[in-house]
Amino acid sequence: MPELPEVEALAGFLRERLVGRAVDSVEIGAVSALKTYDPQPTALSGLEVTAVQRHGKFLDVDADGLHLIFHLARGGWLRWNDTAVMTTLKPGKSPLALRVRFTPKMDDVHDESTPGFDLTEAGTKKRLAIYLVRSPQQVPGIATLGPDPLAEGFTRDTLAQILAGQRQQIKGLLRDQSTLAGVGNAYSDEVLHAARMSPFAIAAKLDHEQVDTLFEALQNTLRGAIAAAAGKPAKELKDAKRAGLSVHARTGEACPVCGDVVREVSFADSSLQYCATCQTGGKVLADRRMSRLLK
Repeated sequence: MPELPEVEALAGFLRERLVGRAVDSVEIGAVSALKTYDPQPTALSGLEVTAVQRHGKFLDVDADGLHLIFHLARGGWLRWNDTAVMTTLKPGKSPLALRVRFTPKMDDVHDESTPGFDLTEAGTKKRLAIYLVRSPQQVPGIATLGPDPLAEGFTRDTLAQILAGQRQQIKGLLRDQSTLAGVGNAYSDEVLHAARMSPFAIAAKLDHEQVDTLFEALQNTLRGAIAAAAGKPAKELKDAKRAGLSVHARTGEACPVCGDVVREVSFADSSLQYCATCQTGGKVLADRRMSRLLK
């Protein structure tokens, strides 16, 4: 699933290519992915793209005040075309959920390009969500987002206030979008590994030094991933993400810090990875499907 660094990179990629262009046409290939019906997608035609923003894991293409917003979820992705594909979408006939075409840049008489992008979704669980709204706050998932950890006003004290009184395990809290926007399963594993912290540590029990360490790990991990992804074409972002991960999705491999084996705890529909030497004082966490956390 794309998380904050990949979505931020996609926003930058689209911003560079779309601002100043008008929307030529919009086609829906998966009606189930469209979560709003007023205004209709055709209302975008002729409107100029004025901004591309990120809200947590949501991408927002602002066209003269109408916002085309999408959440790629687990199986979704954006496919960019320097020259828009002109084939008409046939609903339900392919993984394509949305196709948007654009005109040449309105302020550049030498620009004759007509690019576009497709939104696709792989797999049987269809969670890709597309919205067309007049305000981002009309999207339920955006309206309930917690603070963005890379926002200018997000400080160590902001994180401390979030953690205070929370009896939740730190792994789950970092992933909770209503608590902290943009961090998912992969980067929560990476942040906790960088902080040398157990994923099952209780948030409210972290001491002053641990909060300092977690804040630094959160900032450095996310900013480092954004820097690694910056400027890369959309099609290369998935591989760039995988290449930069230290423990997530690396079960059985060697920890790059200490050389111990990376271990896994599995849940009903997800898993986490960690290094026992770096994060739990050498204690192995039991697979939660079979037993409780080893004390």
